[in-house]
Amino acid sequence: MSSQAPSELHYASAAALAKAIREREFSSLEVIEAHLQRIEAVNPKLNAVVQIAGEAARDQAREADAALASGHAVGPLHGVPFTVKDWIETKGLVCAAGFEERAEFVPKWDATVVARMREAGAILLGKTNVRADNPVYGRTNNPYDLSRTPGLSSSGEAAIIAAGGSPLGLGSDSGGSIRYPAHFCGVAGLKPSTGRVPNTGHFPRISAMNDPRTQIGPMARFVEDLALTLPIIAGVDWRDASVVPMPLGDPADVDIAGLRAAVYTDDGVASPDAPTVEVVNACAEVLRAAGIAVEEARPRRIEESLGITIRYWSRTESISWNEWMPGGEGEMSGDEVDRSLFEWDRLRRAMLSFIERFDVILCPVAEQAAGPHGPGDGRDFIYMLPYSLTGWPCAVVRAGVSPEGMPIAVQVVARPWRDDVALAVAQHIENALGGWQAPAL
Repeated sequence: MSSQAPSELHYASAAALAKAIREREFSSLEVIEAHLQRIEAVNPKLNAVVQIAGEAARDQAREADAALASGHAVGPLHGVPFTVKDWIETKGLVCAAGFEERAEFVPKWDATVVARMREAGAILLGKTNVRADNPVYGRTNNPYDLSRTPGLSSSGEAAIIAAGGSPLGLGSDSGGSIRYPAHFCGVAGLKPSTGRVPNTGHFPRISAMNDPRTQIGPMARFVEDLALTLPIIAGVDWRDASVVPMPLGDPADVDIAGLRAAVYTDDGVASPDAPTVEVVNACAEVLRAAGIAVEEARPRRIEESLGITIRYWSRTESISWNEWMPGGEGEMSGDEVDRSLFEWDRLRRAMLSFIERFDVILCPVAEQAAGPHGPGDGRDFIYMLPYSLTGWPCAVVRAGVSPEGMPIAVQVVARPWRDDVALAVAQHIENALGGWQAPAL
């Protein structure tokens, strides 16, 4: 860090920035200014950051520097900037969530994860765009090729992190909304184990019963920053009934030699392109070289995950958080809902029997690298849906590049609650194959 010029701070990891601030190599204000300037430079091209808390961030940075100078105890992210997907509420800052009717909505409270980031010393820079396009803020572009999609729905978060406007952010993932944009934008992302991180303050509202798939998680350029952030945002908040006090292991304590990994590229539905297959195979060789026993195998019934998810989308939901007020017209009868739950449970049991033989699963995130802007379909998420339906932890890390210069990532899935193992294996892949690479913006 000491050789780094202030103008280059926007490409440092959150861990390195935290260390540099603690050791007085750079002030928090210098770090915040570097990122605000980077956002100003790249955001007109990307449309990734939709609300900026510039003056508030500067004031908080000055306070952080004063606290450090006074010898006060500081948190693990003291003075470090972060951004937040616009589906996660932030006190005093507009949270439109991409809906016109919420275009002026300002939350009175922070989501649990945002409050925990602030308590750890992190400083909010702003909110990031959601979905590939929305009527409030429009379309976000991919920093590696502005004519291509950044993925969805944590699109702005992935794009601004990849471009150096933020070292670290919070996204959310139901069917792949952290993993998909992380893959398309070449950054690292983690969908934690379901029940690990509270969804309190997420909009659309998520509860333990109405959507057991969705999980808030960290996004960053470097896997080490995912590992740094997860313990900060994890744990019971006495609001989200899905969260349990499950111990969280440290990825640094995981000895990957001797682990067992299943690898597949053909899931029985998707047709990955040749560059994607090559990247997954290269990762498999990297794992073998590290002493991991790699076997080509895929879980049973994963081809059923798209149909189960489509039927899930067809259920009636309440538009009220506390009263049963059905919104829209559900397409499923009671019998159909029961059948859907039966099929979902059958898939989960089959998947659990499979993972008993393995510690991790290595597979693509998607069939190919980012393509042109335009509508997609459920098949875009086919590699991610099985692990949304099981609630297992999934880490995504860039491992290669397409012939067109677009990032290609892989998905590392671990057993339930073994987020530490997923991160440890992803860290090894990043170390071996380079991980994030700066876009030519």
